[in-house]
Amino acid sequence: MTVEVSFLGGLGEIGRNCAAIEIKGKLALIDCGLMFPEEDMLGVDLVFPDWSWLLERAEDVECVILTHGHEDHVGSLAYFLNDLNVPVYGTELSVELARGRIEELGVDPDLRATETNEWIEHGPFKFMLVPVSHSIPQGAGVAFDTPEGLIVHSGDFKLDPTPIDSTPTDLPTFAHLGRRGVRLLLADSTNAERTGFVPSERSLAGPIERIVHTAPGRVIAACFASHVHRVQQIADAALDDGRTIAFLGRSMHRVTGVGSRLGVLDIPPDRIVDVEDLVGLPADRQMLITTGAQGEPFAALSLMASGSSKFVELNETDTVLISATPIPGNERAVSRVISKLHRTGARVYHGRNAHVHVSGHAAQEELKTFINVIRPDAYIPIHGEYRHLSANADLAEEMKVPLVFVLEDGDRVVLDGEDTFVERRAVPAGYVYLDGSGVGDTKRAVLRRRRHLADEGVVVITIGVNVDRCLIEYGPIMDSHGFMDEPDAVLAKAADAVRAAIQKMAEKGRKTDHSALQQTVRQAASTIIRSETSRRPVVLPLILET
Repeated sequence: MTVEVSFLGGLGEIGRNCAAIEIKGKLALIDCGLMFPEEDMLGVDLVFPDWSWLLERAEDVECVILTHGHEDHVGSLAYFLNDLNVPVYGTELSVELARGRIEELGVDPDLRATETNEWIEHGPFKFMLVPVSHSIPQGAGVAFDTPEGLIVHSGDFKLDPTPIDSTPTDLPTFAHLGRRGVRLLLADSTNAERTGFVPSERSLAGPIERIVHTAPGRVIAACFASHVHRVQQIADAALDDGRTIAFLGRSMHRVTGVGSRLGVLDIPPDRIVDVEDLVGLPADRQMLITTGAQGEPFAALSLMASGSSKFVELNETDTVLISATPIPGNERAVSRVISKLHRTGARVYHGRNAHVHVSGHAAQEELKTFINVIRPDAYIPIHGEYRHLSANADLAEEMKVPLVFVLEDGDRVVLDGEDTFVERRAVPAGYVYLDGSGVGDTKRAVLRRRRHLADEGVVVITIGVNVDRCLIEYGPIMDSHGFMDEPDAVLAKAADAVRAAIQKMAEKGRKTDHSALQQTVRQAASTIIRSETSRRPVVLPLILET
């Protein structure tokens, strides 16, 4: 009886983590994450996996199993459940962080908070969540007991010996699974190029305390809202320094609210105020914990850096602490924000000039330890760009794992008796874009046109034509946007070319229907503009028939 694992996202990119495991013709989804748009994805809000083939097999889809509550693992779940509302399993924090977005979309979800280290049976699936240490509480790996042997998915993890919540990665349970015999191991690749071990989260306590305690005025700390342990350490430093705390940013309020309710975030309620009340306190009593550590243009920190925040105007007495590293692709945006922060005169601490951030993903020696504990028959690196996957595969080969496969989105691994093999491009795995409220409406061709507009600009030509006589009644009126600084001379030549082209149509008695006029106007104007400027703006003829 074959068991198959198909990858819808997360292999060759940071984000969109999603895989489907198939047993006895039934399917379970492991995570359902999103990816933030790259710079060339103009106008796109978010990027999702392509689950169209799952909808075609809707009756076979049994459930979704979450490893943890980060957006790159749960961010598209609401939209998937809107299409296919199946039960969702995960640790309590994972399902509660997912709940808000799901209910915002008007979906009534079946969320099942699950204890770790307990086998769960759902349809033909028997699985267990195994605790792992990560940059969010209640992260988990997933073990599947299948007819073809044990399959273990690491989730996002590291081997932190002193995690904030005292819940390290459960190596004894993973070792027990390894002794039983693991047929296939899927393991986090994000830090596979990084040598040694990742420092403990707890190692940040001292540096953060020193920054907060020596700050002459207000402290603004930015981090991922979901990094509850980091929020806790920043809050602890603030409380110890006698500061009052305010949170800023929608996701920060949402996550800290859930974390406080579930007891994974412990801040005395009487030490938390609204930001409007915080700014009225003496500056050296203020701690503002905010979003925007990734340089998002409309996030709170970016607005402060550009002087556009309605709450905070930075000055030389302020201290800004950015406790995060840029997601790949966000480096330039983060660098711009940091430069703007420095221009305000504030003291700025970030991952490159202070020990204020540690990764939540295992480095090489941790991965080797993990592989050695489990000793799988086959190994697939997951979660990362292709270079990360390749580096992880090298580690597994160094550890003498019998079979190591580097896969990409759309690939499938098949366990069939004694055989373990890969089917390339077995399922659709393209990008699905959320653009405004539309999911999947925006295609790559649309993005190409948007890039064309952004790079070359647009020229709009408004012209009134008597179709019967092929005679220009008024215009052409030439208007341009994003084309060039002083376009009048070029546009005047283009207008002359349009008049000449329509005159030639009249002299030749050519058909002057709407589409023929549009083509003639566009071609005449484009030829002149290209010859004069070597640029190719989008030319939009607006033909008004009289």
